[in-house]
Amino acid sequence: MSRKMNLAAFLLPTGHHAAAWRHPSSVRDAGVNFPHHVELARTAERGLFDAVFIADFTSGIDEDGIEGFSRMTYASSFEPLTLISALSAVTQRIGVIGTVSTTYTVPYHLARQFLSLDQINGGRSGWNLVTTANVRESVHYGLPAHVKHADRYVRAREFAELVVKFWDSWDDGAFVRDVESGVFFDPALRRGVTHDGELFAATGQLDIPRSPQGRPVIVQAGSSEPGRQLAAETAEMVFTAQQDLQQARDFRADLHARMERIGRPTSSIKVMPGVYPLVGRTQAEAEDLKDQLDNLTHPEVGLLLLSRMTGTDLRGLPLDGPLPEPPETINGNQSRQALLLQMARRRNMTLRELYLEVSGARGHWTIWGSPTQIADQLEEWFVTGAADGFNIMPPILPRSLNDFVDLVVPELQRRGLFRTAYHGHTLREHLGLARPAPGDNT
Repeated sequence: MSRKMNLAAFLLPTGHHAAAWRHPSSVRDAGVNFPHHVELARTAERGLFDAVFIADFTSGIDEDGIEGFSRMTYASSFEPLTLISALSAVTQRIGVIGTVSTTYTVPYHLARQFLSLDQINGGRSGWNLVTTANVRESVHYGLPAHVKHADRYVRAREFAELVVKFWDSWDDGAFVRDVESGVFFDPALRRGVTHDGELFAATGQLDIPRSPQGRPVIVQAGSSEPGRQLAAETAEMVFTAQQDLQQARDFRADLHARMERIGRPTSSIKVMPGVYPLVGRTQAEAEDLKDQLDNLTHPEVGLLLLSRMTGTDLRGLPLDGPLPEPPETINGNQSRQALLLQMARRRNMTLRELYLEVSGARGHWTIWGSPTQIADQLEEWFVTGAADGFNIMPPILPRSLNDFVDLVVPELQRRGLFRTAYHGHTLREHLGLARPAPGDNT
């Protein structure tokens, strides 16, 4: 098979399950344990993954008095850009993707940080462009209220446009550094930036040459209506939550249709749904792991997570009762709210069943079984047009990432679905994306 599957490792410190830190195989201080992160990145590189993907949580310790608050692990973790910069120094080929929100920073600062990193690591960087969904984060930035959902996406679109302009400050080869003539840079190859938009105005240029891969890769994770449009206009890799094959196929087709309407080639984007795989050498072993994690999940934690994601305070409701109707609109993650409500209604789930689902996959696709069973399901989505690859969300770290790399990756390779060696050096080369020319917005 000529078309190969893309894989990224989406890493939360102890794993994606909310109770992973309580499992005997976990690393208790994983969030601030750099050697642990080094081990994970090198394991993913050993597995020939395209990239490691680091999320961001800036409001994990601001809920005093809320049930379940003290049982959460988000109170202790590294800042993503600092972490991926450090991981770049201890890896050779794997890409590093960090999350930075457009809601609470400025384009020049972000553009300079990511382009600096891309020069340091030889073109292996990606920026996960998000708008901040967490309504509690505004207080950290001295704001009285969180930015409205629609306004966040208006800002994000212009923000991304300006970041790309800064990344294209110079043409390739602009810094000639000719000792004999005394010319350090060719002024004819200075593009500079002139931007006068609705929200931002800027002139000048970055003080950094163009990236080895043209630009850092832009990743986007929104699946709401404005999120899909932002992805169609700006993203090169899309991280999405889809529950079943048809939903995933429809999402990818919709994204491609949006791109075609604005004249952007569909080959310039990779759609990579999140997958939460419980891998065992047998199905029974995988089911046993699932049961272990379910039994370690404290109800307060499950309800707190579910309350956050649905925008509804669920405390005090009967655990064996249904999910109540959430508010029609929330100022948080609207696509995830809709997905969970649809899933609960379709499967007639109780609050307990739903919080156990959320405590692991957060609404992403959950699969379990032997390496062959896992590979079968990934292959079906890949070959039927539901995905270009997957963001793997290991339940427990480091155990689950090791299991995927040692057991599932060889099965995918045996089927000709996944690479057996790195053939490029940049993240774009791993993903199969073309290197953009300066000023190319397609």
